Amino acid sequence: MIAYSTVGTNDMAKAKEFYTSLFAEAGIKPMMDMGRFVAFGNAPNRPMFSIAEPFDGNEAAPGNGNMVAIAAASPEQVSTLYEKAISLGGTCEGKPGPRQGGAFTCGYVRDLDGNKLNFFCMGT
Repeated sequence: MIAYSTVGTNDMAKAKEFYTSLFAEAGIKPMMDMGRFVAFGNAPNRPMFSIAEPFDGNEAAPGNGNMVAIAAASPEQVSTLYEKAISLGGTCEGKPGPRQGGAFTCGYVRDLDGNKLNFFCMGT
């Protein structure tokens, strides 16, 4: 259903470095780099995650209640991605662990621009 999602950045170089290093943990790489827009994925026909400098030229700002969930292969990968994001300067929004009685596992962070991410997998 989702082709790609985008979060804004005010420092493309730092955001690109953050996400390139973070997503390498899951085999995801930059698939399209247009300067002010970079899309990350693992296949051109699969959903992608992108970062962009706002087209209107105004400052990027995270929205309250907005979040992008990044699929992880296992609870261990949820923890790996969470720890990697923190080591890259991200901030904790909820440590990795089971949620909803073990129905799924999540770890929440904010990136360098304050965008909220959820590393997510079904089960524990």
